[in-house]
Amino acid sequence: MKHATTLTLATAALLLAAALAYWAGHRNATTAAGDHAATVAGNSSAAMVLYWYDPMLPDQHFDKPGLSPMGMQMVPKYAGGDGPAEDAVRIDPATLQNLGVRTAPVRPRVLDGEIQAPGTVTWDLRKAVTVSARVDAVIQQLDVRAPYTTVSAGAPLAELLAPAWNSALAEAEALRHVRSADAKALQGAAQQRLRVLGLSSADAHASSSDGQATITLHAPQGGVVTTLDVREGQRVSAGQTLMTINRLDTVWVEAALPQALAGRVRAGTPVGVSTDAQPGRRFAGQIETVLPDIDTATRTQRVRIVLPNPDGALSPGMFARIDFTPAPDQPVLAVPDEALVTVGDRTRVIVAERDGRFRPTPVRTGRSSQGYTEITQGLQADQRVVASGQFLIDSEASLSGALERLDSGDATPAKAASSSMDGMPMGDQR
Repeated sequence: MKHATTLTLATAALLLAAALAYWAGHRNATTAAGDHAATVAGNSSAAMVLYWYDPMLPDQHFDKPGLSPMGMQMVPKYAGGDGPAEDAVRIDPATLQNLGVRTAPVRPRVLDGEIQAPGTVTWDLRKAVTVSARVDAVIQQLDVRAPYTTVSAGAPLAELLAPAWNSALAEAEALRHVRSADAKALQGAAQQRLRVLGLSSADAHASSSDGQATITLHAPQGGVVTTLDVREGQRVSAGQTLMTINRLDTVWVEAALPQALAGRVRAGTPVGVSTDAQPGRRFAGQIETVLPDIDTATRTQRVRIVLPNPDGALSPGMFARIDFTPAPDQPVLAVPDEALVTVGDRTRVIVAERDGRFRPTPVRTGRSSQGYTEITQGLQADQRVVASGQFLIDSEASLSGALERLDSGDATPAKAASSSMDGMPMGDQR
């Protein structure tokens, strides 16, 4: 009985000691947190505390210090980024040196340079001339019997048998040698009639056997017969196209540019054109016009370039490589392409701060050129970003919870855990 009483008293003493220890620890923690809050409030140089949070659950905010529901001591979040840099990670300098982590400055750069695009040589359609029949006729003879025949200006193209021209030709022939003033007036009217019909007195000769008029059509310009639409013996109607003649002294080059690049060129932008058929030769020209339509399949915009071609070295259908030289733009903030860490539709960089701290920072990007990418939002000049070894720092930031705090504006606990896992593959992707 006495032994049982002694055991009961010892147990009670142990429970009392444990209760006193818990009360003392809780009081000290609360007092320390209260002292910290008082120090922040009393120090005029200290930054304002926005909220308190549990480092294990940074998305949960509290308006006073103390213990979190998880039993962890809460820490303050300061306004303006002053105070603890909980969004940054710190890595030992020796580790950074061993892994070859390299940083690069954020500086204004001109990202213009040359734009390259493929193109195709085509005919200059402004130099095309159509030869057509002015009246109903029959093709008596063709002097050009195959497409892509080269002809000179004034060369015979075809002979047409056109009875409807008989009266006009006969009238012009009868008035050719008149001398009186009245007859000369009629002669002028007859010649005007021939011009309306697309003829001259030199184009016709009367057949002595049957009186039929055979008309010879001549090339209005030198060039290449690109289309031949009739054959000998064929009957043609007034207005029907017989052939088309195009010149090669100038050609068009049409190129398709992505929409993002098409906005950087305009009419008058200098270009250089090269082809495999003329290795080492560069044809200089300029953009004549940027065509207003967008190809709905490729989302590209065409530009037209006019090139002189006096020796016929450029032939329609050739593939060409085009170098555009747009006017320089204003410098923009840019970072090396390898400094960007992209996951899904989000892009961030690792900003190197003092004391070996690194902070993941979301950015918005613009155009890219010559190994650099424009930063439109998120960075300032003279900051430094990690350009090599981001996988280590990004993974460390993920493990330490910095990435969850980076996304805490729209994150839930489940989403924050998912974001923490997103940081792991980034190093593998780079």
